[in-house]
Amino acid sequence: MTINKTKNGGALTIAPAGRLDTLTAPELEKELQTSLPGVTELTFDLSALEYISSAGLRVLLSAQKAMNARGKMIVRGVNETVMEIFEVTGFADILTIE
Repeated sequence: MTINKTKNGGALTIAPAGRLDTLTAPELEKELQTSLPGVTELTFDLSALEYISSAGLRVLLSAQKAMNARGKMIVRGVNETVMEIFEVTGFADILTIE
């Protein structure tokens, strides 16, 4: 997995590419811990994400909880496979998906 990020003032966009699973979730979690201070709007661009496991869902959930206290989080570019995982797990109701 690769992680591209773009920061513009208080807005941060994170675009993971590849598979977000047990092996790669800690990398994204570490990236968020160092990048979130000062961020009021977090956007996940998942257009290049092929797969997300429960470990990846946990990272998104913890990011959502962190952003609830300081701003908002948006998820964009969700493909059919990842959206099906979001719907089955109930994450489609938790996350703001555009």
